[in-house]
Amino acid sequence: MDLGQINYLAVVVAALSTFLIGYLWYAPFFLGDIWMKEAGLTQKKIKQANMVRTFGLSFLLTLIISFNLAAFLGTEAGLVMGMVYGGLAGIGWVAASLGVLYLFEGRSLKLYLINAGYQAVTYVVAGGIIGVWQ
Repeated sequence: MDLGQINYLAVVVAALSTFLIGYLWYAPFFLGDIWMKEAGLTQKKIKQANMVRTFGLSFLLTLIISFNLAAFLGTEAGLVMGMVYGGLAGIGWVAASLGVLYLFEGRSLKLYLINAGYQAVTYVVAGGIIGVWQ
């Protein structure tokens, strides 16, 4: 694929969508409290983290993910194909890879389902955004 054909605005919007989904997914009113407990985090520990660094590097990584997904989808994807391929990547590659790591690290099934579910949903949405805009 000619990388010049990638819609870079779609890549940026897809990357930003992961933050919106994460805001909702990890919010206390949804899965945030369970996630914190399973991850061994506290509000104090989160507040001590360098959030500028965390969010900045996270955005850079989501840009890379979104760009890679756009290159993978090509220019003929459309909404449905983008969502299906995004879901296949999110579940078949990302969630499965997390599963291997979580098994070896002895992390909980709850934490796996929360984090892998988030990844699957973000890939479906990002794939749909990129598919529509390519």
